[in-house]
Amino acid sequence: MAFRTSDLWRAPVVNPVNRKARSVPVLNVVDPHGRVFFFSWIGFMIAFWAWYTFPPLLTVTIRADLQLTSAQVANSNIVSLASTLLIRLIAGPLCDQLGPRMVFSLTLLLGSIPIGLAPLIKDATGLYISRFFIGILGGSFVPCQVWCTGWFDKNVVGTANALAGGWGNAGGGITYFIMPAVYDSLKHHFGHSSSEAWRITFVVPLISLIACGIGMLLLCEDTPMGKWSDRHQHVRRNLESHGLPGDLVDITIAVTDPVPPAATTPSEKKPTPTHNRTMTSSSNTSIHPFDHEAPISRTEAISTARSETISPPTLSETLPLTFSLHALFHALTYACSFGSELAINSILAAYYLKNFPPPQLNQTTASNYAALFGFLNVFTRPLGGIIGDALYSGFGDSLWRKKIWIHVCGVLTGGLLILIGLLDPHHLPTMIGLVSLMAVFHEAGNGANFALLPHVYPWANGVLSGLTGAGGNLGGVVFAVVFRFMGDGTDYARGFWVIGVVHVVVYLGLVWVPPVPRVGM
Repeated sequence: MAFRTSDLWRAPVVNPVNRKARSVPVLNVVDPHGRVFFFSWIGFMIAFWAWYTFPPLLTVTIRADLQLTSAQVANSNIVSLASTLLIRLIAGPLCDQLGPRMVFSLTLLLGSIPIGLAPLIKDATGLYISRFFIGILGGSFVPCQVWCTGWFDKNVVGTANALAGGWGNAGGGITYFIMPAVYDSLKHHFGHSSSEAWRITFVVPLISLIACGIGMLLLCEDTPMGKWSDRHQHVRRNLESHGLPGDLVDITIAVTDPVPPAATTPSEKKPTPTHNRTMTSSSNTSIHPFDHEAPISRTEAISTARSETISPPTLSETLPLTFSLHALFHALTYACSFGSELAINSILAAYYLKNFPPPQLNQTTASNYAALFGFLNVFTRPLGGIIGDALYSGFGDSLWRKKIWIHVCGVLTGGLLILIGLLDPHHLPTMIGLVSLMAVFHEAGNGANFALLPHVYPWANGVLSGLTGAGGNLGGVVFAVVFRFMGDGTDYARGFWVIGVVHVVVYLGLVWVPPVPRVGM
């Protein structure tokens, strides 16, 4: 289905079986699909911003107020990422059980509590505790991606996930603009001391988190078919309304049950014509869509229904998936791409200040330059997903092309990280240019990863998304440790080239893995 500009605002055509959209109505918040997309990216953006409230002011202001050492600042970065790792592991299975909307909203509301308590900290220990619990907000990435996957069909799911994830990740750049600006305003225009001003800045993300979390609960649905618990029954009704027997699908089917081939299904029943039905060919190979529904074949309809009605995986079914080769592939590659992004986000302003000390840069200007790295996610991560979808749809639905695109992004990112680390630029335009170029491939790799992921284990998308997201945070912890022990937390250039070498080794080492399992679980 070719992209049209009107797809950005018109109500999307949907899959007649699962009601997932075949386009992304980015500018239409009235349509349920557009509204869910809006809350997906804005919720993750606010969460990411709140998750990174400390780093923009930590290098200078908070460090001086709490009398911290460089090692203590680096330790707090590690602590922040460690808690998110645990939350993402939990959030994936919870999405399969409770639904991603509920998990998303609860993550935002729970994360608002430590944000509200952050101004009370007095020392390094308080900083560690505060950042550990604020790390809850980083777990919002998992329900963000699972929710989008549940609302957008396979032809655009990579694009939807990449847009939501990319615009959400931009919160890591936005915080570098907002927090210093609010701090400067409170200090210079309202007369607050430095200690008071940085603490008051936390009110802004606190209000935003609460408003967004409540908005999700009141204004959005769990799935395109209604409540999470009722989605199986709706799939059966949709089959029946389009002339296929609902009993083709057993709603009690489990992850490990074999799926009967489509050829064994009963013949199609003739649907009852209605005034609002747009009839297509009477060929037995396709079903009859209603208005705003895409025409699909009987085989695709049955396959779609079965993937939508499989029961959430149990622990015994989840363990083989957890240790499967394909879960390992996505976890390791995302550990490199998103993990290093998290670690770099934490130290980039400090790196700029080290190479360009005052009067070249101060806390605010260094933060503004560092913000560019995160803010590029608005374009770069969606680019990764869009290219992945284009390679898939434009060349015979080849998942290998989606996978190779992941490796291209990863190897180029690794090469540029090595270059930055070896050059250690002290010429500001050169530094900004190299970091920005690296960010294009770096962040596109995140989008490329989640363009392929929904194809791998669609019946356990929450589990796999959680594992992959947790892998990203594990990578963040590992790479934050790399920065921590390079020159006692100050040799950022060496950290860059070490991380770059890891990228190249991992992506080239996994190139042989097929994009999806040859035999379904």
